[in-house]
Amino acid sequence: MMGLEPLAAFHVELDPVLDLGDSPWGRRRVINIVGGSFEGPRLSGAVLPGGADWQVVHADGAISIDTRYTLRTHDGALLYISTSGVRHGPPEVLDRLARGEEVDPAEYYFRLFCRFETGDGRYHWLNRTLAVATAARAASAVRYDAYTLT
Repeated sequence: MMGLEPLAAFHVELDPVLDLGDSPWGRRRVINIVGGSFEGPRLSGAVLPGGADWQVVHADGAISIDTRYTLRTHDGALLYISTSGVRHGPPEVLDRLARGEEVDPAEYYFRLFCRFETGDGRYHWLNRTLAVATAARAASAVRYDAYTLT
């Protein structure tokens, strides 16, 4: 039977949104990742600067999330993480988020699917692990709690 096991709480710090305008798929935005941290029972460390979220805002306001960035664990291992997901909610709630206001995550839906990759033997288990997360957007950061699918 499938279950969820806590993996880590992530705090990902972000640069301001770069709005590339409307494309055939929706409004393309890039949000550079500038740092952060993560902490959990088997996984903790720092979010390294240099990755980004290459997202698309759709006509109904829903956002397709597509992030790729690098983590450094507390013991020096480098991990690649990619997330894909969706954020949507009532237009007035999405407007408040866009203005950088603090919004209760219960007012909108923000979920992620997480994949990891590493060559460090201590963390090879992550290469074979799928994770899901519930997330919240702040003015200059994203916070999410990730759980492995068991």
